[in-house]
Amino acid sequence: MGLASLLRLFFLAAIWGASFLFMRMAATSLGPAVLIEFRVGFAALTLFIVALYLKRRLAFTKHKKHFFIIGALNSALPFLLFAYAAQTISASTLSILNSTTPIWGAVVGIIWSKTKPTKSMVLGLLLGLVGVAILVGQNHLILNTQSLIAIVAALSASFCYAIASHYTKNAPKLAPFDNAHGSMWAASFMVLPLILFMPMREVPTTNVMLGVLALGVVCTALAYILFFKLIDDIGPTSALTVTFLIPLFGIFWGHLILDEQIGPNTLLGALFVIVGTMLVTGFLPRKKHLAKTR
Repeated sequence: MGLASLLRLFFLAAIWGASFLFMRMAATSLGPAVLIEFRVGFAALTLFIVALYLKRRLAFTKHKKHFFIIGALNSALPFLLFAYAAQTISASTLSILNSTTPIWGAVVGIIWSKTKPTKSMVLGLLLGLVGVAILVGQNHLILNTQSLIAIVAALSASFCYAIASHYTKNAPKLAPFDNAHGSMWAASFMVLPLILFMPMREVPTTNVMLGVLALGVVCTALAYILFFKLIDDIGPTSALTVTFLIPLFGIFWGHLILDEQIGPNTLLGALFVIVGTMLVTGFLPRKKHLAKTR
């Protein structure tokens, strides 16, 4: 991985880590539906402007079924679930729970392809579960039905991402930019009616709206473009390493901006989840590989 790709990787992790900060800031006042409609709407408009600049025409009607499926699984549903969870649990915890996506991906893959998991994958899954249990335990003083539902919602959002990743393997082969652009419009259409059932709770402050704008334009639209650039440069497997960096930035931004406390449970839970994810995805160095490099 060259220096330019490495810098892009860290920048992507920083802005995706910040997405949980912005959701935490805005979720209570805007409510999940309004917040996410702003997020996917701003992202769709940004990608539309980029498409005009690049002179890329989106064949939305031709692939509308695909766009609505990927828009639901990769944007609308997980974004709503994370926004709901952001009303209760910290940005740090949200970012750590998000990093379980590859673990869920392995589970979905085992069920999907009916393959037998390796010992490394089983160990990784167990470590991931321990990490989540530690994160749940850190809220033992305020643990109630609402916080438990929030944690389940965040894990369900990560599960949606895992299903979406497996769906795309057999989905129509479109350019990554077109997938991002079309899915954002589809997500906007799906989330819009929910505003009637989950309306805005209070008029947002200027800081909240600036955060929501950054969430849609930077953390969603531009992040997609950056991620696809990384995939082109270093491949999807190496690009996946961003998953391990997001919790570090999520914890950092939560502490810096929202003054969230970084307790031993947060760090220990993050460690278990990240190591478990590495084992499941095969990112831990193997002895044979190490022997060859000596």
